[in-house]
Amino acid sequence: MRKQILNRLLKAAGLLTLFAALATLGGNAQAAKRDVKKHQVTKSASSKKALSSRKTVRFASGVKRKSVIRVAAPPPPSFGQIAGLHGLQDALELKSSVALVIDQDTREVLFRKNDHAVLPIASLTKLMTGVIVSGAKLPMEEVITVTQDDVDTEKGSRSRLKVGTALTRGELLHLALMSSENRAAHALGRTYPGGMATFVSLMNAKAKLLGMNDTSYVEPTGLSSRNQSSAQDLATLVNAAYADPVLRELTTSPGYQVAVGSRTLQYNNTNRLVKNPEWDIGLQKTGYINEAGQCLVMQTKIAGRKLIMVFLDSAGKLSRLGDAERVRRWVESSPVTGERKVNISTAVKPVSG
Repeated sequence: MRKQILNRLLKAAGLLTLFAALATLGGNAQAAKRDVKKHQVTKSASSKKALSSRKTVRFASGVKRKSVIRVAAPPPPSFGQIAGLHGLQDALELKSSVALVIDQDTREVLFRKNDHAVLPIASLTKLMTGVIVSGAKLPMEEVITVTQDDVDTEKGSRSRLKVGTALTRGELLHLALMSSENRAAHALGRTYPGGMATFVSLMNAKAKLLGMNDTSYVEPTGLSSRNQSSAQDLATLVNAAYADPVLRELTTSPGYQVAVGSRTLQYNNTNRLVKNPEWDIGLQKTGYINEAGQCLVMQTKIAGRKLIMVFLDSAGKLSRLGDAERVRRWVESSPVTGERKVNISTAVKPVSG
């Protein structure tokens, strides 16, 4: 009897020991888990600074991952910057390295700055494209289809006009001049009678006819840095283009819609000044590629005078418009006399592309 009781006590003690051991193991496991979690939190906090240049991305599964934020490299310098044109300070503190303001009627030069420097002109090229297309009196209702040949391989720029898009010549001309649509401008040159080579030769021939001896064109969009001119030549071009009512209307159009298949695309003018009631603009064109900087030409009326303005190689996206505003305020605040004339120029050799 005592033996049975002793066995039962030993068995009970064994079970209690087992339970105690399991409890101990469980506690250690929980403690281990807490230690691991604490270690992870500490590690995350200590590496937070190291990950400050990374971005957290949360996926649909709830998993977070870190992705490196890449800082874009600065654009290469423009030809004007390479030539040192930005080192010249002027009385109006313009951001453009090249500027010219003349009276359209009297040809009086009101302001000049590096106006004989020959630089890339970007999409100012399209103004001559418009002169050739409009002057040829081609049917504006003729439908032209955008092809792979019109896709930009020079700069890789994007376009909302997909390959296969069919628009009239008039619509393409409107988009090229108002919104600086590159595929539209290229399609106009490609489909010109005689083809692109003929079209470009006519652009250069027209430049020579107008006396634009510093100007050369190799294509109709301005994407090539080999399309070059001077402020003096561009003022001549603006004056000639202003004589065409079609070009006046299309370049100053604030917006335009085109039907592409089942969609309607809304395009806006690249020059916000055309919507500004303080400005009376008769013709304008903007342009930009890295080599040319920000460019702008305009015919406008200020203080009762018709003026032609040319701004090339401006450093910032809005600085060309800021320069135009500076000139407008200067003209409005100055008497209409020869004293207003500001002549600032430097001897700069043409820059080759």
